[in-house]
Amino acid sequence: MFAAVPSPIPARMKGLNRAEICDVNFQEFVRGWNGRADARPSADEAVLDGSALDARGFRELFESQLISRHLDLMARVLRVQNKVFYTIGSSGHEGNAMVARLTRHTDPAFLHYRSGGFMAERFRKLPGMDPVMDSALSFAASQDDPASGGRHKVWGSKPLWVLPQTSTIASHLPKALGTAIAIEHGRRIGHALPVPDDSIVVCSFGDASSNHATAQTAFNAAAWTAYQKLPAPVLFVCEDNGIGISVKTPDGWIARNFANRTDLDYFAADGLDLAAGYGDVQRAVEHCRRTRRPTFLHLRTTRIMGHAGTDFEIEWRSIEELCAVEATDPLLRSAAIALESGLMTKDDVLALYEATRERCFAAAEDADGRPRLSTLEDVVAPLAPYTPDAVQAEAARVDHAERRLQAFGGETKLPENAGPKHLAIQINAALHDLFAKYPEALLFGEDVAQKGGVYTVTKGLQKAFGARRVFNTLLDETTILGMAQGYANMGLLPLPEIQYLAYFHNACDQIRGEAASLQFFSNGQYRNPMVMRIASLGYQRGFGGHFHNDNSITALRDIPGLVIGCPSRGDDAATMLRTLMALAKVDGRVCALLEPIALYMAKDLHEPGDGGWLTTYPSPDEAMPLGEERVYDADAADLVVFTFGNGVPMSLRAARAIEAAHGWKVRVVDLRWLLPLNEAAIARHAGECARILVVDEGRRSAGVGEGIITAIAEAGLGHKPLRRVVGADTFTPLAGAAFLVIPSDDDIVAAAAELAAQ
Repeated sequence: MFAAVPSPIPARMKGLNRAEICDVNFQEFVRGWNGRADARPSADEAVLDGSALDARGFRELFESQLISRHLDLMARVLRVQNKVFYTIGSSGHEGNAMVARLTRHTDPAFLHYRSGGFMAERFRKLPGMDPVMDSALSFAASQDDPASGGRHKVWGSKPLWVLPQTSTIASHLPKALGTAIAIEHGRRIGHALPVPDDSIVVCSFGDASSNHATAQTAFNAAAWTAYQKLPAPVLFVCEDNGIGISVKTPDGWIARNFANRTDLDYFAADGLDLAAGYGDVQRAVEHCRRTRRPTFLHLRTTRIMGHAGTDFEIEWRSIEELCAVEATDPLLRSAAIALESGLMTKDDVLALYEATRERCFAAAEDADGRPRLSTLEDVVAPLAPYTPDAVQAEAARVDHAERRLQAFGGETKLPENAGPKHLAIQINAALHDLFAKYPEALLFGEDVAQKGGVYTVTKGLQKAFGARRVFNTLLDETTILGMAQGYANMGLLPLPEIQYLAYFHNACDQIRGEAASLQFFSNGQYRNPMVMRIASLGYQRGFGGHFHNDNSITALRDIPGLVIGCPSRGDDAATMLRTLMALAKVDGRVCALLEPIALYMAKDLHEPGDGGWLTTYPSPDEAMPLGEERVYDADAADLVVFTFGNGVPMSLRAARAIEAAHGWKVRVVDLRWLLPLNEAAIARHAGECARILVVDEGRRSAGVGEGIITAIAEAGLGHKPLRRVVGADTFTPLAGAAFLVIPSDDDIVAAAAELAAQ
């Protein structure tokens, strides 16, 4: 614990730990208070004249503030002893406890890291919960941490609807907005919500974060939604402490930037003064709940004790400035209210302060003695759950025969009776099938509704299932993927469409940092089931350049826990989609389907008119197991070609030329699943064949091919003759020049010739 500093004005002493100074300042302030106390108010009386806060409420908020503060002080002391592992604190932001008090525990909350006061107060909403012990377990990275299981210091609680997260700057705002939209949308389509129909969503962030592009995306999308009179009950809480790490926010910037935004309703409240700020916070919360409109609460806060324990502010801020900031400590104002109102005596305040300190340190010592994650298996357990039998059963489940007939327009129009079709038509049929199977499924994105998508893949879906299940969004991939997470949070099954793979990069962190990490950081308690469809890859006969011919699959493949499928033909697309939906439904997985644009309309394989790339629609009870490859000429053993997507028909055409030139029997393996790669299958096929070719239409560096070759080498097969046919490390140019940078049939034949020359 901190020792007292023997000085009447300790805040003016240079070189001291600022946490220690703030600790002593509080005690000295209380001991030195010599004002006149009013008569002790009754529990339901206003704590001060004109205040909307009654005495009981103030007392509890003050206790929550003290819990938050002493958790911060505890972390600073025990971090140097390696008993806790996180020191970004909430000191100066304790006023956010008012937001917790005035909202419900069923109002989903997406919080930033300075939310200790909010959490301490929300814990009051349910009996038998302990904010101190739960927080201490998280600080200590204990395996018993009920929020993340020891994976990170997070503010989170499943019973309290606080979704654990470790957002990059402002990246949680789009999913918070998406959740608010989903509450209202789910209610309108008759979906049974996991929260009350009149819930709102709370989303907190700092003033510096409000400038981030992702935050601005959320504010714009919220206003866009409100402009169309679509309900979006999100309470954006901007906790304005005037600084981001060491970069100051210009005075008045937040109010100037947000106070007069149309369709984003602005409220301001003093988070440094419980008595003064409570009524304004209450008005903002009530407005959001009543109007169902996006609401911006500008909460005045301060930041004391630095950004984190490693931030020695004295090195870059003057002592005068530090003292001035520390004088705005909200706990000093709360102590003054307690004393002025007669609610507490000086001894009462100090006794509560020290009792809270002892409670926090005792919990921390207890947490330090608990087990921590000690094996890789324990760490990754919630990251990518997979129950293959249940997934396969769900994928093959057919109990929607009547809905299928209605969706397709009768028995004769069922896709399995329609004869061989190309990829785009079979994906379209599979989507109709899945929408009939899953009433909770939603499909949305740019141009997907009336137009049916740029390539008509979603044609007819809105007509068949209505505008509430198939709809267009604004042109913003970050919002699309934020909405997908929101719908998933509310128990729906979203299929967001990203129009081109190149556009995914604009919004990558919504999957990498948010959707795919939720199960991990919540220890499997929360999940973001979705199937993200992306028109992908190259070979569009010169159309569109690199914006429409993106082969950067690596941006997806290094996202932990993500499932990536890439079908090359229509029947595979249908059975793969069924499995992806089952993975989302059963195991809560985040999935991506890469649809090769150049194969959407492909009908022929070897010769014009041969129909070699048309397939029949698979029976609705057929599904593709995760990781299962498709093998062409499985008995061939002279050469194996590993490929996917556009590489499959290319390799099949090349195989004919290779057999004619060298007399080899060629086995072509369509991997179909790009994450996780089926390394066992790769090793098996490589082991059974004399030579190996890897055909990867991605870029040479960090492509799928590197993963295939690694699997071969790690299986002890690196001695076999091997070649890789792969795209160049460049962007894709326009027109015919595109075919200079991506593999061709001739490149595959030439690589085989090199193998023959060995």
